[in-house]
Parts: sequence; C-alpha cells; structure tokens
Amino acid sequence: MVTELGGRRVVLAAVDSTVHRGALSSSASEVLATAARVALAERLPLVGVLDSSGADIVEGIAALHGWGGAARAIAACSGIVPVVLVVTGPAVSGPALLLGLADHVVMTDAAYAFVSGPTMVAEFTGIHVDIDELGGAAVHARHSGIASLVVAGRNAALDAVGALLEYLPDHADAEPEPWPCDDPVDRPTPEAGALLPEAATGSYDVRAVVAAVVDEDSFTEVRARWAANLVTGFATLGGRPVGVVGNQPVAMAGTLDIPASQKGARFVEFCDSFNLPIVTFVDTPGFYPGKDLEWRGMIRHGAQLVFAYARASVPRIGVILRKSYGGAYIVMDSKRMGNDVCLGWPTAEIAVMGAGQAAAILQRRATPEERAAFEADYTTRLLNPYVAAERGFLDAVIDPADTRAAIAAALASLDSKRERLPGRKHDNCPL
Repeated sequence: MVTELGGRRVVLAAVDSTVHRGALSSSASEVLATAARVALAERLPLVGVLDSSGADIVEGIAALHGWGGAARAIAACSGIVPVVLVVTGPAVSGPALLLGLADHVVMTDAAYAFVSGPTMVAEFTGIHVDIDELGGAAVHARHSGIASLVVAGRNAALDAVGALLEYLPDHADAEPEPWPCDDPVDRPTPEAGALLPEAATGSYDVRAVVAAVVDEDSFTEVRARWAANLVTGFATLGGRPVGVVGNQPVAMAGTLDIPASQKGARFVEFCDSFNLPIVTFVDTPGFYPGKDLEWRGMIRHGAQLVFAYARASVPRIGVILRKSYGGAYIVMDSKRMGNDVCLGWPTAEIAVMGAGQAAAILQRRATPEERAAFEADYTTRLLNPYVAAERGFLDAVIDPADTRAAIAAALASLDSKRERLPGRKHDNCPL
C-alpha cells in the first residue's frame, strides 16, 4: 500500500476491476478508506486508481455505506495531503463523485465517468447519448473540468501523477522540495515582452510568456482544455516550485467567466494548501458580459476566485502584462487583495475600464471627433502603470526583460513569509 511513485513515497490503492467489473463492495470501499487513513497518519500523498462500475448491486445497502465511508476518509485528507485519483476505465455513480473530492484527476483515453448513465438520461430526458459523449475523458477535460490531465494508458497515468508530485510536498506542514536548476535566475527575458502585439486588441499566448520566465521546460499545465481563457499550472523558478495563473488573451480575450473563476479558485486554494507560491500573470479586460452568465451565478462564482486569493497566505506575486480593468483587476490578485509584490510592465493598463467603454458612457452625446479626443486623452492619462505606481498599487514598473529576475528576487525576499491565521472551525467559501 505504501510504495514509491516517481521516486516519491505514496499511499497507493486500486479498485480491482476483475471482480464484478470493479463494482465497489463494502470491502473494496474499505480498501480506499484505509488507504486514506494511512495517508493521513503517515502524512503521505494519497493516490487511488479507479476502474469501477459503481456500488455493488449484489451487496446492496452495505456497498453504499462502504462508499460513504471511503468518501469521508478521502475528504478528511483534503488540504492535509495531496489526493490524486487515476481513472483507467469506468467511474460510475458513487465512485464518480469521489473524483470531485480529489485535488487532481488523471484520466486515460479509455476512461469515462458519470453519476447517471446513458440509460437513465434517456429515460428521464428522452435524449440518447453514448458513454463517451456523456462522460468520456475528453468531455471531462473540456467541459466539466474534472480531468486535470488525459493520457494514453495506466502506466502513462501513473507517470503523470509522479510528475505532478514533483512540484508538491508530502503534506501541508512541509514545503516543496527544490529542483536542480542551472537556469540563472537573473536570465534576461526580452522575448516575453516581444510577444505582446502592437495593437491593444491583439492576442498572444500567455503560456509563451510563462515559458520564457520560468525555468526551462519546467511548466506543466493542468486542466488545459477547460476554461481555456485562464491558464493554470506548475513550474519552477530558480528550482523553486510555484503555481502559475494567467489570463489567456487567445481565448475569449482573456475575460473571466464562471468556469475560469472556478478553475482559478480551485487552483489557488490548492497551491495555498500545499505551500506553493502563486505567480499571477494578468491581462484581462474584465468579466465576460451576458445574461446567461448572470443568471447562472457570475456573482457567486466570481466571488470564489476573490475568496481564494483573499485568504491565501502563501507568497503571492502578480505581474500585470497589459489590460487590468475593473472588477477583474481586483480579482486577479491585486495589491489590496493581499498580494505581496505587484509588478507591472510599461504596457500595463490599470483602470476601471478601457477608453472605448469610458467614452460610450461619458461621451454618449459627443460628436465622433469629441469622442476620439476623449479616448486619446483617457489613454494618455490613465491607461498606464505609473498612476497606479504613484498610489502604491504597483510596487514597481519593470522592463519585461527583467521579469524573471524580479520574480525570483521577490520569491527570495518572501521565503520566510508566515501569516497568523484566525482561529475558527473553517471559513465559508461561496461554493
């Protein structure tokens, strides 16, 4: 049960798929529950491998109680030891819900997961779907956000888990182990700034900026296909593991919507749980507008990202690359949200809104010439980082070529950061 994975000691448990197609009996559930309790006691990462057709119908109610015990034991590990689940086949009904308890889920191409299967969907809704359309690995990578990574097979999945664990400590009371690194922390990064297009509305891939700044070949993106307008992943900088969050201009212009808010909040909370400094790259014009989003709870879900950053106690460094407008400026780890070091490129635009939006509100009755003059003046006076720097909302305006060195210096200065957390049972995150 306690074994090595990628050179790390972990507690590994697997559901035997050869018995009743992996139906989760009370004894099988007890294996998962015991593994979780051992992981908690030994302060080791918990890794589970699921290939289960659901609770064992033959055993009946005892199987349901067993599944509940496993769920409770896994939930007890949350925020104390990393929990990673691998799905190599089906994860149906109760076992599917276990995936939602994990910090990260790695699925194989052949895996699928759902709470209610195609038969139930057809009976209740009249809509006929196949297994892959309902809950295949591609669906969970693109639409639900359950899958952090999708790989070819079981061995590749376990390798991927080992690679993820390289960025993480064994438990919440430890810090991630540094990586060997021969990439100088003061390496200039002019290519990062060169990626920004001349046009303010032009797009670029923020992952290229991240890759230029962090240690060479160290960036691993998670949940890449879900909420593509926000990038999340792990990297190292000077050998130090960090979590990376970045607005993605090539998808929805980097705006924030409900999935992006959920994705960012979940990732920030995970990094905070396991002592990973958070580096945030900001380029967003705001929240994506729309009646559908508002009706589905944009306020509540947007608050999840606010809440995650506001309560995070790990070192937090922000770099504003270009646009940072309105509420999205606050949400993306602004200075008054508790950010430790906030840096801006000369191209940073920090304002309530863009010039065009401001003109549409304040110059509604103006002539085209007057609106053009207003926009030019607004851009010159307000859409630059120096106003924010003068007021203390930016710690420094830096040359893009100095980004890596500036972040490394900030991380070094925050190495001993500790916060006294309030005594309370737990907070009440806006789920």
